Amino acid sequence: MKALVFHGPGERAWEEVADPAIVEPTDALVRIDTTTICGTDLHILKGDVPAVTPGRVLGHEGVGTVLETGTGCTRVRAGQRVIVSCICKCGTCGYCKQGMPSHCQTLGGIGWVFGHLIDGTQAEYVRVPFADNGLVPVPPGVSDEQAVMLSDILPTGYEIGVQYGAVGAGDVVAVVGAGPVGLAAIMTARPLGASRIIAVDGDPFRLEAACAFGATDVIDIGAVDDVAAALRRMSPDGLGVDVAIEAVGVPATFTTCLDAIRPGGVVANVGVHGKPVEFPIQRAWIDNITIRTGLVNATTTEDLLGLIAAHEIAPERFATHHFKLAQIMDAYDVFAAAADHHALKVVLTA
Repeated sequence: MKALVFHGPGERAWEEVADPAIVEPTDALVRIDTTTICGTDLHILKGDVPAVTPGRVLGHEGVGTVLETGTGCTRVRAGQRVIVSCICKCGTCGYCKQGMPSHCQTLGGIGWVFGHLIDGTQAEYVRVPFADNGLVPVPPGVSDEQAVMLSDILPTGYEIGVQYGAVGAGDVVAVVGAGPVGLAAIMTARPLGASRIIAVDGDPFRLEAACAFGATDVIDIGAVDDVAAALRRMSPDGLGVDVAIEAVGVPATFTTCLDAIRPGGVVANVGVHGKPVEFPIQRAWIDNITIRTGLVNATTTEDLLGLIAAHEIAPERFATHHFKLAQIMDAYDVFAAAADHHALKVVLTA
């Protein structure tokens, strides 16, 4: 089959590799019909994820058709149209049972294995471990464009940003970084009744998109001297926002979130950081703030499908560019220069 293969930092190729095969009774083989590229893939190509070794097929998002199942599969069957969740899970270890399959112990302590520790979804076919738990049937009426956003991006923004941020009715929420994950947080915070959702970015296109996705206000970082101070002024009493969602993954944006949060507030870090950040505990300890970090568990996929059915969210809005799977090298070029191309998510179809 053809697949997008990582060959070390900065090196990738669309090339012929061996077809995947059933290895364990709980495996399934899925033909990839639709996939996309994640910001994490770009981090891998920068060398920020050293566990990804040369020769790995990248990708952890996809919608496809089940071709074959192992003898241990009881829920999924050949012919089903499914979402390939970015998180694999055994379903029986302690972490899986407590709703944290991102740390599945059967898989070695990490549920994110596609495009990381095993070959991923930017390929014609993929082997899915524990397929009964990691494949979600796509309901009638849900398009591939909608469904592929539920592999990772929407659960990540919702779980690690909105749920970890404990967003509730009346909250003032700052989303620092209006890229795809930030926009996912904005889209899924809106149904929970936040009174104000403030998008912070320096890209006019992304700020315009943020308003379409549910932001009530925007801050252009190039138009203010102090972003955190501007965010504090937008809270009712000037003390700061209730929830600050960091959706970039650089030290400056993490600091902005810390400086913008009110006493008792929550900083939810969604961004993937490639460099250390500083937490000034000497001044922050007294403010009773909470900092949450994490890898998505992708346990909310069915909930998000419900929001689609209720017309509360419209994940197809993320799809700004379309390519055939064989054009994935061009798609990477576009996504890596997203600001130049006004790209949010690129959708690749077989």
